[in-house]
Amino acid sequence: MRDFAALHRTGDPLVLPNVWDVASARGLVDAGFPALGTTSLGVAAAHGLPDGVRAADAHTLRLTRSLVTLPVDITVDIETGSVDAAVAVAQAGAVGVNMEDAMGPAQAHATLIRSVKREVPHLFVNARTDTHWQRRGDLTETLRRVRHYADAGADGVFVPGLAEPADIAAVVAAVDVPVNVLFLPGRHTVAALTELGVRRISTGSLLFRAALAASVEAALAVRDGHPVRGNLPSYAQVNSAPGAP
Repeated sequence: MRDFAALHRTGDPLVLPNVWDVASARGLVDAGFPALGTTSLGVAAAHGLPDGVRAADAHTLRLTRSLVTLPVDITVDIETGSVDAAVAVAQAGAVGVNMEDAMGPAQAHATLIRSVKREVPHLFVNARTDTHWQRRGDLTETLRRVRHYADAGADGVFVPGLAEPADIAAVVAAVDVPVNVLFLPGRHTVAALTELGVRRISTGSLLFRAALAASVEAALAVRDGHPVRGNLPSYAQVNSAPGAP
């Protein structure tokens, strides 16, 4: 975990793209990213499953076993998680996990964090709280939860949906561990988040959703006689397994 943890730097945060298959991961390895995460939405949706209910656990584990052959650190979104799920991805070679509280009892999530750290102490546990995810947000509750999770042994805390600079600064000030923010197009820049002290910036499902939109856009362009964007990876490039060690 030491090398992965060292990527979470004040003033030079880890920009963490989130992938849903080996092809997307290989492209990002070639682009020079030193670490990748998985996106639970991307993995679940790619298999026709719902996100957030651990329906894709088996697919996530299989993907992890493939991703860890790449020459980068891999951290895995195990949704609300369990000790067994964390141990399984750690044994597969992942260096970290993302575990969300889905706004259940904070004590229960803290207990899970302690249990995971006891079983796999080398695993970087990024403890997510959903106080701002698909909700209006409650900063007081956010601060209470991130402190609780850091005290329980979390190596980092994650508050997706956090947007206001003052709120981000308050979370950064509340804990000593790295704060992870989900990149929100139109609301965030890497430079601004860096100034606020954020040490990890995730793309979440953004890349997956962008890929879906680009696929539909290309199909419509073919059908309607419009130009298809250039600079696409060639068949040979994709088939040659770029980024493989």
